[in-house]
Amino acid sequence: MLKLHREFSMKYVVDPGFSKMKSYNPRTGMESLLVTPISKASATQRAGRAGRTSAGKCYRLYTAFNYKNDLEESTVPEVQRTNLASVVGELTKAGRRMAEFPLDPMLSKMIVVSDKYKCSDEVISIAAMLSVGGSVFYRPKDKQVHADNARMNFHVGNVGDHIALLKVYSSWKETNYSTQWCYENYVQVRSMKRASDIREQLEGLVERVEIEISSSMNELDSVRKSIVAGFFPHSAKLQKNGSYRTVKHPQTVHIHPNSGLSQVLPRWVVYHELVLTSKEYMRQVTELKPEWLIELAPHYYQLKDVEDDASKKMPKGAGKAAAI
Repeated sequence: MLKLHREFSMKYVVDPGFSKMKSYNPRTGMESLLVTPISKASATQRAGRAGRTSAGKCYRLYTAFNYKNDLEESTVPEVQRTNLASVVGELTKAGRRMAEFPLDPMLSKMIVVSDKYKCSDEVISIAAMLSVGGSVFYRPKDKQVHADNARMNFHVGNVGDHIALLKVYSSWKETNYSTQWCYENYVQVRSMKRASDIREQLEGLVERVEIEISSSMNELDSVRKSIVAGFFPHSAKLQKNGSYRTVKHPQTVHIHPNSGLSQVLPRWVVYHELVLTSKEYMRQVTELKPEWLIELAPHYYQLKDVEDDASKKMPKGAGKAAAI
């Protein structure tokens, strides 16, 4: 009630003419919170908050010309600026199985395809870790070197970020979900417990859609193929200057500095998501063989998309990832 009282007793409103709005870019697959000009309808609503119970004033920090010529009549509906993957779509047989999982469609596809490659046990662990959100590692200011070394231990062999997450979960499980192990390896206890809860739920859903729980830890290419099958739109190829170029809808991106592959620079990669800071960075990166894109997504890629000119000079140290 106090909140309502304050709103109705406002006498002065300062309107800068901008607001923060969530916007989805289908080309990059990124959702961003952008500062954008408000609409005329929003400006009217803001002005209406002044003087509801008595005389009031609204100070607009923009000109009448701006109002008349720069502002849209109304705000773009949220449904037109959001990811529609969870809203619309025609489901195939595989799609109906994917719909059983309360996950992003790419993660769901990764799990469904893992049945074919007999690695569902590993893939649902990876999906659970990715679903936690943010990094599972932490980096105390007074122990940054120790934390970095602990994190890189999971990347030994340049296995890629997805497999590194799998190693984190498997190692934690082997210690009977030890809290002390998390402290020693600079892994967030809360994130791991959440990953465990998510994984337990995914196991139940996997059984519901009749996916056999099977393991292929000694055949990591099967795990990588499942990842690529889910995230095939998120593929990128190394450029001469050390950056990457997304294969479809080309744009320049970079491997995130926290990735285990940031100093390795494999020729071809698939990534979980893009984040925009000083640059557009790929988070959770795994190396792939370009022919996998044709094999796993022939409806999306053509041979010309994955032709690799081996004669091109690559950055020093590039392409030295794990043999796959």
